[in-house]
Amino acid sequence: MSDGALANLGMYDPPWLRGANDALWAALGRRLRAAGIADVPDELEREPSLRAIWGHARLLLGQTCGYPLVTELGGTVAVVGRPTYALPGCRAGFHRSLVVVRAKAPFRGLEDLRGSRAALNGRDSNTGMNLLRRAVAPFARNGRVFGAVVETGAHLASLAAVAAGGADAAAIDCVTFGLAARHRPDLTEGVRILAQTPESPTLPFITAGGTSPERIAILRRALAETIADPANTGTCAALGLAGIEPAAVEDYAVLLRYEAEAAELGYPVLA
Repeated sequence: MSDGALANLGMYDPPWLRGANDALWAALGRRLRAAGIADVPDELEREPSLRAIWGHARLLLGQTCGYPLVTELGGTVAVVGRPTYALPGCRAGFHRSLVVVRAKAPFRGLEDLRGSRAALNGRDSNTGMNLLRRAVAPFARNGRVFGAVVETGAHLASLAAVAAGGADAAAIDCVTFGLAARHRPDLTEGVRILAQTPESPTLPFITAGGTSPERIAILRRALAETIADPANTGTCAALGLAGIEPAAVEDYAVLLRYEAEAAELGYPVLA
Protein backbone atom coordinates (compact mmCIF):
# COMPACT_ATOMS: atom_id res chain seq x y z
CA MET A 1 0.00 0.00 0.00
CA SER A 2 1.31 3.43 -0.95
CA ASP A 3 2.57 5.89 1.66
CA GLY A 4 0.79 8.65 -0.27
CA ALA A 5 -2.88 9.56 -0.27
CA LEU A 6 -5.20 6.76 -1.28
CA ALA A 7 -8.78 6.24 -2.36
CA ASN A 8 -10.98 3.17 -2.36
CA LEU A 9 -14.57 2.48 -3.42
CA GLY A 10 -14.53 -1.14 -2.39
CA MET A 11 -17.93 -1.51 -0.76
CA TYR A 12 -19.61 -1.95 -4.16
CA ASP A 13 -16.70 -3.03 -6.33
CA PRO A 14 -17.16 -6.59 -7.66
CA PRO A 15 -15.19 -7.39 -10.83
CA TRP A 16 -18.17 -6.50 -13.02
CA LEU A 17 -18.34 -2.94 -11.58
CA ARG A 18 -14.65 -2.11 -11.40
CA GLY A 19 -14.65 -0.35 -14.76
CA ALA A 20 -17.48 1.92 -13.61
CA ASN A 21 -15.75 2.66 -10.30
CA ASP A 22 -12.50 3.44 -12.11
CA ALA A 23 -14.37 5.82 -14.43
CA LEU A 24 -16.07 7.49 -11.46
CA TRP A 25 -12.75 7.98 -9.72
CA ALA A 26 -11.10 9.40 -12.84
CA ALA A 27 -13.86 12.00 -13.16
CA LEU A 28 -13.85 12.76 -9.43
CA GLY A 29 -10.07 13.00 -9.32
CA ARG A 30 -10.09 15.67 -12.02
CA ARG A 31 -12.50 17.78 -9.99
CA LEU A 32 -10.49 17.36 -6.82
CA ARG A 33 -7.28 18.45 -8.53
CA ALA A 34 -9.07 21.45 -10.04
CA ALA A 35 -10.30 22.34 -6.55
CA GLY A 36 -6.72 22.44 -5.27
CA ILE A 37 -6.46 19.07 -3.54
CA ALA A 38 -2.86 17.90 -3.75
CA ASP A 39 -1.65 14.31 -4.10
CA VAL A 40 -4.87 12.91 -5.58
CA PRO A 41 -4.09 9.28 -6.45
CA ASP A 42 -4.46 8.33 -10.10
CA GLU A 43 -6.01 4.96 -9.31
CA LEU A 44 -8.17 3.34 -6.67
CA GLU A 45 -6.39 1.20 -4.07
CA ARG A 46 -7.71 -2.36 -3.99
CA GLU A 47 -4.95 -4.47 -2.47
CA PRO A 48 -5.10 -4.15 1.34
CA SER A 49 -8.05 -5.04 3.51
CA LEU A 50 -10.83 -2.50 3.93
CA ARG A 51 -9.89 -2.03 7.57
CA ALA A 52 -6.32 -1.19 6.58
CA ILE A 53 -7.70 1.38 4.14
CA TRP A 54 -10.13 2.86 6.68
CA GLY A 55 -7.29 3.28 9.17
CA HIS A 56 -4.80 4.79 6.72
CA ALA A 57 -3.57 8.17 7.92
CA ARG A 58 -3.76 9.61 4.41
CA LEU A 59 -7.11 8.25 3.30
CA LEU A 60 -8.51 10.79 0.85
CA LEU A 61 -11.79 9.06 0.12
CA GLY A 62 -13.26 5.71 1.02
CA GLN A 63 -16.57 4.12 1.96
CA THR A 64 -17.40 2.09 5.04
CA CYS A 65 -20.26 0.16 6.56
CA GLY A 66 -22.19 2.19 9.11
CA TYR A 67 -21.89 -0.43 11.86
CA PRO A 68 -18.07 -0.34 12.12
CA LEU A 69 -18.36 3.45 11.88
CA VAL A 70 -20.27 3.62 15.17
CA THR A 71 -18.73 0.61 16.94
CA GLU A 72 -15.04 0.67 15.97
CA LEU A 73 -13.74 3.56 13.92
CA GLY A 74 -14.35 6.42 16.34
CA GLY A 75 -12.13 9.36 15.41
CA THR A 76 -10.14 7.28 12.92
CA VAL A 77 -12.28 8.58 10.05
CA ALA A 78 -14.43 11.61 9.25
CA VAL A 79 -17.74 11.35 7.39
CA VAL A 80 -17.97 13.14 4.04
CA GLY A 81 -21.54 12.29 3.07
CA ARG A 82 -24.01 9.51 2.38
CA PRO A 83 -24.94 8.56 -1.16
CA THR A 84 -28.38 8.26 -2.66
CA TYR A 85 -28.99 5.22 -4.85
CA ALA A 86 -31.68 4.95 -7.53
CA LEU A 87 -32.43 1.33 -6.71
CA PRO A 88 -35.43 -0.50 -5.19
CA GLY A 89 -35.46 -0.23 -1.39
CA CYS A 90 -33.53 3.04 -1.35
CA ARG A 91 -34.49 6.66 -0.83
CA ALA A 92 -32.42 9.82 -0.48
CA GLY A 93 -29.53 8.91 1.81
CA PHE A 94 -31.17 5.71 3.10
CA HIS A 95 -31.22 2.02 2.25
CA ARG A 96 -32.33 -1.25 3.81
CA SER A 97 -31.75 -4.95 3.47
CA LEU A 98 -33.85 -7.47 1.58
CA VAL A 99 -34.34 -10.80 3.31
CA VAL A 100 -34.04 -13.35 0.52
CA VAL A 101 -34.88 -17.05 0.37
CA ARG A 102 -34.76 -19.58 -2.45
CA ALA A 103 -37.37 -18.94 -5.11
CA LYS A 104 -39.29 -22.13 -4.30
CA ALA A 105 -38.77 -22.10 -0.52
CA PRO A 106 -41.96 -22.51 1.54
CA PHE A 107 -41.34 -19.52 3.84
CA ARG A 108 -44.07 -16.88 3.81
CA GLY A 109 -42.89 -14.52 6.55
CA LEU A 110 -39.98 -13.83 8.88
CA GLU A 111 -41.51 -15.94 11.63
CA ASP A 112 -41.27 -18.95 9.33
CA LEU A 113 -37.48 -18.67 9.39
CA ARG A 114 -37.29 -20.02 12.95
CA GLY A 115 -34.95 -23.02 12.88
CA SER A 116 -33.66 -22.32 9.37
CA ARG A 117 -30.08 -21.69 8.25
CA ALA A 118 -29.03 -18.05 7.86
CA ALA A 119 -26.07 -16.75 5.86
CA LEU A 120 -24.46 -13.42 6.66
CA ASN A 121 -21.52 -11.59 5.20
CA GLY A 122 -19.98 -10.78 8.59
CA ARG A 123 -20.77 -10.10 12.23
CA ASP A 124 -19.64 -6.50 11.79
CA SER A 125 -22.12 -5.80 8.98
CA ASN A 126 -25.08 -3.49 9.47
CA THR A 127 -27.03 -4.74 6.47
CA GLY A 128 -26.12 -8.41 6.77
CA MET A 129 -26.31 -8.75 10.56
CA ASN A 130 -27.59 -5.73 12.47
CA LEU A 131 -30.67 -5.02 10.36
CA LEU A 132 -31.50 -8.72 10.12
CA ARG A 133 -31.11 -9.09 13.88
CA ARG A 134 -33.58 -6.25 14.46
CA ALA A 135 -36.03 -7.60 11.87
CA VAL A 136 -36.25 -11.10 13.32
CA ALA A 137 -35.83 -10.19 17.02
CA PRO A 138 -39.61 -10.29 17.71
CA PHE A 139 -39.60 -13.97 16.74
CA ALA A 140 -36.72 -15.06 18.97
CA ARG A 141 -37.22 -17.84 21.48
CA ASN A 142 -34.62 -18.26 24.24
CA GLY A 143 -32.26 -15.98 22.35
CA ARG A 144 -32.46 -17.89 19.07
CA VAL A 145 -34.25 -17.66 15.76
CA PHE A 146 -32.07 -19.69 13.41
CA GLY A 147 -30.96 -23.28 13.62
CA ALA A 148 -27.56 -22.31 12.26
CA VAL A 149 -25.73 -19.18 11.11
CA VAL A 150 -22.89 -19.32 8.60
CA GLU A 151 -20.57 -16.42 7.78
CA THR A 152 -19.80 -16.14 4.06
CA GLY A 153 -17.58 -13.04 3.97
CA ALA A 154 -19.59 -11.09 1.38
CA HIS A 155 -23.17 -10.27 0.42
CA LEU A 156 -22.77 -11.86 -3.00
CA ALA A 157 -21.47 -15.03 -1.35
CA SER A 158 -24.51 -15.06 0.95
CA LEU A 159 -26.76 -14.61 -2.06
CA ALA A 160 -25.06 -17.51 -3.81
CA ALA A 161 -25.36 -19.68 -0.70
CA VAL A 162 -29.12 -19.14 -0.57
CA ALA A 163 -29.58 -19.72 -4.30
CA ALA A 164 -27.57 -22.96 -4.14
CA GLY A 165 -29.30 -24.28 -1.05
CA GLY A 166 -26.33 -23.88 1.30
CA ALA A 167 -28.44 -21.54 3.43
CA ASP A 168 -32.13 -20.81 3.71
CA ALA A 169 -32.09 -17.03 4.12
CA ALA A 170 -29.86 -13.97 4.12
CA ALA A 171 -30.24 -10.21 4.46
CA ILE A 172 -28.75 -8.59 1.37
CA ASP A 173 -28.11 -4.86 1.20
CA CYS A 174 -30.62 -3.54 -1.35
CA VAL A 175 -27.85 -1.72 -3.22
CA THR A 176 -25.91 -4.95 -3.70
CA PHE A 177 -29.09 -6.78 -4.68
CA GLY A 178 -30.17 -4.04 -7.08
CA LEU A 179 -26.78 -3.85 -8.77
CA ALA A 180 -26.62 -7.63 -9.12
CA ALA A 181 -30.14 -7.73 -10.58
CA ARG A 182 -29.17 -5.01 -13.07
CA HIS A 183 -25.79 -6.35 -14.16
CA ARG A 184 -25.76 -10.03 -13.18
CA PRO A 185 -29.35 -11.29 -13.08
CA ASP A 186 -28.01 -14.82 -12.92
CA LEU A 187 -27.03 -14.05 -9.33
CA THR A 188 -30.56 -13.13 -8.25
CA GLU A 189 -32.83 -15.28 -10.39
CA GLY A 190 -32.72 -18.23 -7.97
CA VAL A 191 -34.01 -16.26 -4.98
CA ARG A 192 -37.04 -14.20 -4.00
CA ILE A 193 -37.53 -11.39 -1.52
CA LEU A 194 -39.33 -12.57 1.61
CA ALA A 195 -39.28 -9.31 3.59
CA GLN A 196 -37.53 -5.98 4.05
CA THR A 197 -35.66 -4.82 7.13
CA PRO A 198 -35.91 -1.38 8.74
CA GLU A 199 -33.98 1.27 6.85
CA SER A 200 -30.73 2.94 7.83
CA PRO A 201 -28.42 5.61 6.36
CA THR A 202 -26.48 4.44 3.32
CA LEU A 203 -22.84 3.45 3.57
CA PRO A 204 -20.97 6.71 4.22
CA PHE A 205 -18.15 8.14 2.17
CA ILE A 206 -15.29 8.83 4.56
CA THR A 207 -11.91 10.51 4.74
CA ALA A 208 -9.11 10.41 7.30
CA GLY A 209 -9.94 11.53 10.82
CA GLY A 210 -8.84 15.08 11.58
CA THR A 211 -9.53 16.28 8.04
CA SER A 212 -10.58 19.93 8.09
CA PRO A 213 -14.22 20.89 7.54
CA GLU A 214 -13.11 22.90 4.51
CA ARG A 215 -11.50 19.87 2.87
CA ILE A 216 -14.52 17.71 3.68
CA ALA A 217 -16.73 20.32 2.01
CA ILE A 218 -14.53 20.17 -1.11
CA LEU A 219 -14.80 16.38 -1.21
CA ARG A 220 -18.59 16.49 -0.80
CA ARG A 221 -19.02 19.17 -3.43
CA ALA A 222 -16.78 17.34 -5.89
CA LEU A 223 -18.79 14.15 -5.37
CA ALA A 224 -22.08 15.98 -5.90
CA GLU A 225 -20.83 17.70 -9.05
CA THR A 226 -19.34 14.50 -10.46
CA ILE A 227 -22.57 12.58 -9.95
CA ALA A 228 -24.66 15.41 -11.43
CA ASP A 229 -22.39 15.91 -14.48
CA PRO A 230 -24.18 14.65 -17.64
CA ALA A 231 -20.84 13.35 -18.88
CA ASN A 232 -20.93 10.80 -16.06
CA THR A 233 -24.56 9.71 -16.46
CA GLY A 234 -23.71 6.25 -17.77
CA THR A 235 -21.09 5.63 -15.11
CA CYS A 236 -23.38 6.71 -12.27
CA ALA A 237 -26.30 4.72 -13.68
CA ALA A 238 -24.12 1.62 -13.71
CA LEU A 239 -23.36 2.19 -10.03
CA GLY A 240 -26.90 3.21 -9.13
CA LEU A 241 -25.63 6.58 -7.88
CA ALA A 242 -28.11 9.45 -7.92
CA GLY A 243 -26.67 11.99 -5.46
CA ILE A 244 -25.02 12.60 -2.12
CA GLU A 245 -26.41 13.96 1.14
CA PRO A 246 -24.48 15.76 3.91
CA ALA A 247 -23.89 13.41 6.82
CA ALA A 248 -22.28 13.09 10.24
CA VAL A 249 -21.45 10.18 12.52
CA GLU A 250 -24.49 11.09 14.62
CA ASP A 251 -26.77 10.15 11.71
CA TYR A 252 -25.73 6.53 12.25
CA ALA A 253 -26.81 6.37 15.90
CA VAL A 254 -29.96 4.61 14.67
CA LEU A 255 -27.82 1.52 14.09
CA LEU A 256 -27.05 1.37 17.81
CA ARG A 257 -30.72 1.89 18.57
CA TYR A 258 -31.58 -1.15 16.46
CA GLU A 259 -28.93 -3.11 18.37
CA ALA A 260 -30.41 -2.01 21.71
CA GLU A 261 -33.97 -2.79 20.60
CA ALA A 262 -32.97 -6.32 19.60
CA ALA A 263 -31.34 -6.81 23.00
CA GLU A 264 -34.47 -5.54 24.75
CA LEU A 265 -36.41 -8.19 22.85
CA GLY A 266 -34.05 -10.84 24.20
CA TYR A 267 -32.02 -11.20 21.03
CA PRO A 268 -28.61 -9.54 21.50
CA VAL A 269 -26.73 -11.86 19.13
CA LEU A 270 -27.81 -13.10 15.71
CA ALA A 271 -28.28 -16.79 16.36
